[in-house]
Amino acid sequence: MADALIFYTNPMSRGQIVRWMLEEVGAPYETHILGYGTSMKDADYLAINPMGKVPAIVHNGTVVTECAAICAYLADAFPAAGLAPAAADRGDYYRWMFFAAGPVEQAITAKHFGIDPDTDQQRSAGFGTLEHALDALESAVAGKTYVAGDRFSAADVYVGSQVDWGLQFGTIPSRPAFEAYAAGLRERAGYKAAKAIDNALIAEMQAADPN
Repeated sequence: MADALIFYTNPMSRGQIVRWMLEEVGAPYETHILGYGTSMKDADYLAINPMGKVPAIVHNGTVVTECAAICAYLADAFPAAGLAPAAADRGDYYRWMFFAAGPVEQAITAKHFGIDPDTDQQRSAGFGTLEHALDALESAVAGKTYVAGDRFSAADVYVGSQVDWGLQFGTIPSRPAFEAYAAGLRERAGYKAAKAIDNALIAEMQAADPN
């Protein structure tokens, strides 16, 4: 099939980020739901992602993993959706998308695992401290509707997902700038459509296995 696009995910995963991106792109795609510790570790899927993790996409035979990479790839693969700035205007687009994927994600994970870097470790760690990373992230979204320019882009899908998820689960503290930025993105039709799909899938999974 021309422009075949396959999405491997689990609705209770970071695949929700890519689901949102796919709904913004608007291209048809096929979804494969994988289970933790089961089909994610099958040989067929490990041939796609040796990490045995979701999400992943396969587009016309090209495999892409890692949420930020998938968002950037889809924006370029489907330019009609208008989800990437012009090449000359991609400084903030790349900067904040990969800042959220790198230092912010690392800082949140370290905090979750009880790791509190000392002064020497802060110099070595790309994120410094969680507070430093969050202060920088706040500077990127404060007073703005979008993180990279004056229109919505794939960077907002990724950065917005990190902020939205963090506020929901308490891994990112409530700050006015974060709340305002996330609130605007939650009104997008693509966000709502993606959440509806994944929430319905989660409900089905929970009904099938209430334990």
